[in-house]
Amino acid sequence: MRLIHTSDWHLGQTLHGQERDYEHAQFLAWLLDQLVAHQADALLIAGDVFDTVNPPLKAQERLYDFIVRAHERLPQLDIVMIAGNHDSGGRIELPAPLMRRLNAHAVGRISWVAEGELDHQRLCVPLHDSRGQVAAWCLTLPFLRPAEVTGFGGSDDYMAGIASVHERLIAAAQAQRQPGQALVAMSHAHMAGGAVSEESERNIVIGNAEALPASLFPESVAYVALGHLHKPQQVAGQARIRYSGSPLPLSFAEVNYPHQVLLVEFEGETLKGVESLPVPRAVEMIRIGRAPLAEVIAQLEALPPVGLFDDNLPWLEVRVQLEEPLPDLRQRIETAISGKACRLVRIASEYAGKRGEAESEVLVGLDQINPQELFARAWEEQFGNPPDEQALDDFATLLQQVEFDTEADQ
Repeated sequence: MRLIHTSDWHLGQTLHGQERDYEHAQFLAWLLDQLVAHQADALLIAGDVFDTVNPPLKAQERLYDFIVRAHERLPQLDIVMIAGNHDSGGRIELPAPLMRRLNAHAVGRISWVAEGELDHQRLCVPLHDSRGQVAAWCLTLPFLRPAEVTGFGGSDDYMAGIASVHERLIAAAQAQRQPGQALVAMSHAHMAGGAVSEESERNIVIGNAEALPASLFPESVAYVALGHLHKPQQVAGQARIRYSGSPLPLSFAEVNYPHQVLLVEFEGETLKGVESLPVPRAVEMIRIGRAPLAEVIAQLEALPPVGLFDDNLPWLEVRVQLEEPLPDLRQRIETAISGKACRLVRIASEYAGKRGEAESEVLVGLDQINPQELFARAWEEQFGNPPDEQALDDFATLLQQVEFDTEADQ
């Protein structure tokens, strides 16, 4: 059996206000061709399908049009997707009855059928081989919010609740599978040791819980398809536990990531191999600086001119080191790129001033600061000292509850 593991599509995402629908459309067309070329039996989408809990209509159309076209070209293909922390679990599941007619399964939330009894039947999805036989079971673990895992499994502790969910689901799958059928887990989570993209990944860590341990997935689980971290990577040095990474760079910090999807092959219940399929970049991203203005201007003037038939020009971010504010900074930069093959989307300035470059303060917008950092800054400004661990824990818990309540209202 062969499957393709993807995650973090973030359909509907904008880059500093600029729409990226063309890039998403190109990726989905390429992905469909890969599914056909490799005769994949299943496609896994490990969360953050959309960029927001209330995605634009065009983003939703992209997803469902892709599912329909995939079913037309590969009628036996199983598609399984879970909700990430950016998604609304309810919205992901809303069209589930219709999607099942296309061999597509959507799991937005876990649920309990009774006190302490996990609804494992809807969380264990069969994956079929080319002969239509069940070759594997996909254990779906969407992003787990506190209200979903505490109080039901016999624990009021968030991390203990997560461990209980994993144990119960894996035990149910092991009891259900037949010899030769592989166990595949799909989860949207921050695993211990994972490398984070600071500019584009929303923190989903609760309080002191740094991240989830790889020990949640015993050796009986042949492969773990992870979502959330945008950089492709193995977890704890285990080739069977992987983040596929995002297919598009979601910020300029991700320009040099090896964006990819993963082709995963099984032989019976054993993982046979994992192959990276590099995703072609439909629109390039150019990051100039951090450097003094004169050097930045020189690099901008060296950019190639726009061609007569150029379309979807590269995105451009400019980072400038200044001694003091320049009122005409944007004008100077726009003059330097006049007629150049690029689209300016962001100018970031750093001011060394009298304190020296080593202590320069970066000016960033609110979109570049996560809620935890913003809370810490406000606390220190109010009380003169950084917040202690208890304050950070309490804020993280409140933030999770607000996000959960907001999703429930969608």
